[in-house]
Amino acid sequence: MFDIDEEITRPTYLEVSVANFRYNIAQIRKMVGEGIEIMPVIKANAYGTYLNRRMDLMEEFNIVAVANVDEAVYMRKLGYKNEIFVLNQPYVTEIDKILKYDIAVGISSHDFADALTACGQPVHVHVEIGTGMGRTGIHPNRVAEYFGYLGENIIVDGIYTHFSSADNDDEYSMKQLASFNRALESAEAIKGKLKYVHAAASNALINYPQARFNMVRPGLIMYGYPTADDTLEKIDIKPVASLRSHISFLKDVKEGTSVGYNRSYITTRPSKIATVPIGYADGMRRTFSNGWPVVIRGQKAPIVGKICMDSFMVDVTDLPEVALDDEVIIWDDVNIGLQDLADKCDTITYEILCGVGERVPRKFVE
Repeated sequence: MFDIDEEITRPTYLEVSVANFRYNIAQIRKMVGEGIEIMPVIKANAYGTYLNRRMDLMEEFNIVAVANVDEAVYMRKLGYKNEIFVLNQPYVTEIDKILKYDIAVGISSHDFADALTACGQPVHVHVEIGTGMGRTGIHPNRVAEYFGYLGENIIVDGIYTHFSSADNDDEYSMKQLASFNRALESAEAIKGKLKYVHAAASNALINYPQARFNMVRPGLIMYGYPTADDTLEKIDIKPVASLRSHISFLKDVKEGTSVGYNRSYITTRPSKIATVPIGYADGMRRTFSNGWPVVIRGQKAPIVGKICMDSFMVDVTDLPEVALDDEVIIWDDVNIGLQDLADKCDTITYEILCGVGERVPRKFVE
């Protein structure tokens, strides 16, 4: 929505640490070794951080992964010239874009393979194997049949799968891995050594060295957030993002004053109320209404009233030095953690991070 090169003037922004991102990549590289390709997963605008817009960072990778063709086209328009892989099988209507922008795509259906064959032009693919995620992918026992079905113009660069429970179910994950190994053996018996073999996203690349093959797909851990309770015991990563705003309005009110929609909060004493210009349209969940803390001048202060579309209010009565334009920290993983917000909303950190609205500017800190 906003040009990343424009000066940030709105007093609300997601601060993104480039240094921490580089640190996390270095830690992943240290873990997997030099011989394994790192394909960063930068879908959903790099999990809401917009680091995918930083070509100086992205060009360090030979290949990046996105969720759909439009995301791949966006990367091309930003100037990314290396390989782009679309994790999810696209639609037939997107084949022209795939060819125009030189995009590799995941495939696993006969209908889409037919459409690619019919286009008559060389197209690069990775074949997805369904080993137990229950989402997409061909059955491991049908690899030979499927590979034989592909037209001569379809160039198979790789084969891949996805673990469903690499954070908490080793037994099931090993069954998936065994199925994938059988599929890989069948594929390479037909196609020879494949350029890319990948199965390990964040949890699997940490927990299962034998699942790294010749490429890994780190996601959330690149951005510094744990994917399981014991992640930080296994790899040292630093959070890249913090959501911040500033006080835009201050007022003193009497006891008995209602605050916000539906009068859901009424002051029980003479109070000082601050307004903060970020709301649910920006990713502030209404779950945070009435009681969830933010940090101002190093102290926690409670949100009062219901979160509005564009703002929320805070009781700053106990912060005597508070002033207009004071910084408000919503999360920074020092005072308030992203996991704390996710727990409050009964969700996962991925959803909170990706849910920061596009009208919130991203401020890169080197």
